[in-house]
Amino acid sequence: MTRRLPGRRPAAPEAPTGLEKYDRVAQETASVVIRRYSTSFGLASRLLGADVRQHIENVYALVRVADEIVDGAAAGAGVDPAHVEALLDALEQETEDAMLRGYSTNLVVHAFAITARRAGFGAELTAPFFASMRMDLRRMEHTPASFTEYVYGSAEVVGLMCLRAFLVGHATTCPERIRFEEGAKRLGAAFQKVNFLRDLAA
Repeated sequence: MTRRLPGRRPAAPEAPTGLEKYDRVAQETASVVIRRYSTSFGLASRLLGADVRQHIENVYALVRVADEIVDGAAAGAGVDPAHVEALLDALEQETEDAMLRGYSTNLVVHAFAITARRAGFGAELTAPFFASMRMDLRRMEHTPASFTEYVYGSAEVVGLMCLRAFLVGHATTCPERIRFEEGAKRLGAAFQKVNFLRDLAA
């Protein structure tokens, strides 16, 4: 019979710190949002590697929450239209603060900030996004110029956010980055225009 030699037990793995646990829960929350709100996009995102997939889910979750303020759950809850823009303003401010501090009491915003800080983007992409969300509240018809501005903020910058997530840990040359960014913007714009056509056909 083999006897176990006396010795120290293997050290138990260290418990996650408060922030590590909060980060994990926040990102799990973002993952739930994409799975519950977009079956097709959620399934497609599962084809990505785990790290990239989580970043894409974090971006999607914030975009979804903003969209629900403008054209979804807020109206269903009976929020006064005059107050909807204030809610959107508050979400934008919370997002900007979280990107600077690395923390938010809003789990979805916190998850988004993790991605923004790791992928290296900030208000230069989120500000146009929120500006386009406000256009949904204020403008019923577009001029060619306002339409271009709207598509950039509502779709092209989201493509740029996702591109930054894809490029985390990958070195690129300046010409490569310019080419990638142009492709990301065009793809985002194409998806948005398809959505417009689908809405018109409904």
